[in-house]
Amino acid sequence: MATLTVWKFPTPDGADRVEETLLSLQKQGLVQVHDAAIVTWPEGRKQPRTKQLYNLTAAGALSGTFWGLLFGLIFFVPLLGAAVGALSGALGGSLADVGIDDGFIESVRGEVKQGTSALFLLTSDAVVDRVHEALPHGTARLIHSNLSAQDEATLREVFEA
Repeated sequence: MATLTVWKFPTPDGADRVEETLLSLQKQGLVQVHDAAIVTWPEGRKQPRTKQLYNLTAAGALSGTFWGLLFGLIFFVPLLGAAVGALSGALGGSLADVGIDDGFIESVRGEVKQGTSALFLLTSDAVVDRVHEALPHGTARLIHSNLSAQDEATLREVFEA
């Protein structure tokens, strides 16, 4: 079963500094990273910056379309107003079908603000306590949404097209 986890860091560069740590955890067999992306949000910027981490991911990684859609719903759609309300509702409904519901989106939106960063991981076989201990300074806060095997298959089907 795959798990989508979000690790929030209290600084804008915190998530950028974990790539080597995750590679090490993979080598130790403590986590299998299927896909990963980072959100950094420096103070004074109206919107966060996002990037997909390719060095960590397995051959079956989701496309950038998935991350773009997810980050759009979390960080950008609220800024666009009612003009895209129907579209965001339809997209949000599609993600709810694969285990990413409004509660998940709202909790991430409420946590990841200016002056913070976040690491988004699609993993399996994670020893969550060991992953948390390995992250810099133990400052990462876990927000998660579990995906069942069926949810993961549906995600791949939707975003690999």
